[in-house]
Amino acid sequence: MAKKIGILVENRFIEKEIFYYKTFFETEGFEVVFLTRLWGQKSLTFKGLEWQAELTCDHSFENMTSEALSDYAAIIAPAGYVSDYLLYAEKAGEVSPAAAFIKLVMANKAIVKGFICHSLWLASPVKEAFAGRLVTCHNNIISHVTNAGISFCDKDVCVDGDLVTARTGGHHGVFAKEILAQIRK
Repeated sequence: MAKKIGILVENRFIEKEIFYYKTFFETEGFEVVFLTRLWGQKSLTFKGLEWQAELTCDHSFENMTSEALSDYAAIIAPAGYVSDYLLYAEKAGEVSPAAAFIKLVMANKAIVKGFICHSLWLASPVKEAFAGRLVTCHNNIISHVTNAGISFCDKDVCVDGDLVTARTGGHHGVFAKEILAQIRK
């Protein structure tokens, strides 16, 4: 079984959520790896939304190969503004590197995918990767999800095979436990 959990990160992450995942998954025996777009840098330091806590990331999802991706048991797109920042593409109409990474992750059935709160913003540019899938999300982005042709499930946590979604960042505990349950299946 793969022993890494990848968590996307950018500015304005929700500290209690991110720190919970790190502690929870490490306690369960996984290596937690924060992933971002490094913009050619060796590392970047991001600030959280509520406490302005700093988090330094030195792993990029850009150009990750399918072989390297197979080291991960799960990839999580967290709440907060992380996905909004990661949607940036240099040219209007292009798919951002983060959305391209999500498409790669969605194609790998061996990896559990976790999206919580607003993180499904990353789904819209690669909506074909979510075709036929059932998700939940924050009430504020239900129209984003359904306009992308993705089916909405009105639950706090929704499991659709290897895809686990949760309504709000406040559901991070039950969300993480469900991701772990899916990994162990």
